[in-house]
Amino acid sequence: MDVMALGLYLSVPFCRTKCSYCNFASDVFSRVVFQRYVDRLCSDIANAAAVAEQMGGQFDPEADSVYLGGGTPTLLDSHQLEKVFVTIRQNFRLIPGAEITVECAPGTLNAATLDTLLRNGVNRVSLGVQSFVDQEAAAVGRLHKRTTTLDDVARLRAEGVSNINVDLIAGLPHQTAESWQFSLSEVLATGVSHVSVYMLEVDEDSRLGRELIAGGTRYHAHSVPDDDLTADLYVTACEQLDSAGVRQYEISNFAREGCESRHNLKYWTRQPYLGIGVDAHSMLFASADPYLIVEAGESTKGPGGSPPCEALAGDIEAVRLATADSLEQYVAGTAPRRTLVGRRQALEETFFLGLRLNRGVDLRSVMAQFGPVAVQRVMSAIHELLSEGLVQSDDSIIRLTPRGRLLSNEVFEQFLAPIEV
Repeated sequence: MDVMALGLYLSVPFCRTKCSYCNFASDVFSRVVFQRYVDRLCSDIANAAAVAEQMGGQFDPEADSVYLGGGTPTLLDSHQLEKVFVTIRQNFRLIPGAEITVECAPGTLNAATLDTLLRNGVNRVSLGVQSFVDQEAAAVGRLHKRTTTLDDVARLRAEGVSNINVDLIAGLPHQTAESWQFSLSEVLATGVSHVSVYMLEVDEDSRLGRELIAGGTRYHAHSVPDDDLTADLYVTACEQLDSAGVRQYEISNFAREGCESRHNLKYWTRQPYLGIGVDAHSMLFASADPYLIVEAGESTKGPGGSPPCEALAGDIEAVRLATADSLEQYVAGTAPRRTLVGRRQALEETFFLGLRLNRGVDLRSVMAQFGPVAVQRVMSAIHELLSEGLVQSDDSIIRLTPRGRLLSNEVFEQFLAPIEV
């Protein structure tokens, strides 16, 4: 398999405040630790090739997308951001026109920071707005106002950054159909090229989620819309964004023509990407050298040698890596965890990642990669989903229906069944 250009993800887990709904490994830390973190991040960027090889992954330093996420990367000062970008360019070949994205909380783009981003080729900015209604934003711990967001969009445009994403969340405390309509109207009025719409997640990994599960009232939990209203808000967003030319291309993502996130598309189409920093994830195609796969960790039952290595190498399609999810462990140098992806798991991923995209999954392509027997073995699941109205078929293409997007986790579970390739 030819090595594709990488997507490079850099995690910066620092926030001004921890949002009540957040279930990421980001938090509020003293600025004293910022430099230690940047030093470790840059060290890992420099050592990326060696780590990839040690873990049994194919590696080529050519990259066509860079994504600084978090957290709020723009909390780093301009010298720290400069060091990160310089280290990237010293160790990776960024192709001309590479998509370079930085996530920003509205209000964190001071003049020095914005100048640093522009000088280092940033051409896409993602703003974590969540709501244009000040009461809703404040209820979950956001520090910005509606006017802050509008000012940031205007400043970015004035500096030549036209590729701007705005994040919105359906299901925030105090949200109503009317207030959601206001947020949708505001985001469309900005004319941004990309909008991400997420439904509020309720799980034990966030303060708000735990309070909702417990039936409490802290964090405005008693003012969270019910599941039916949240689903209605999402459907409304799909309809209105699409009618305004901001087309849905993935369950949570909408873009004007040609403005889809090239970096995020790598995740859903199983292209290689490398994650560096706290709680960062990678997917690399498996090395063609079976000894690299064996020596990296999950050894065969035997002592090594050709027969077991060949069997393992023939089955392993990719390696997935995950870094430590705590700042202390990451800075201390904890090695990433590795998961081997066999052909069976690769087939499962092809369906549950590919079906996130509106374009769906082409069964002919799946057959070409995994063989006709593999497709035949998933046909019963596909037929069941068709009968339930969760997917639809167009020749060899299967894709989620609008109802299927609302129940996507149930759809994806059907492909985690006993598929053997």
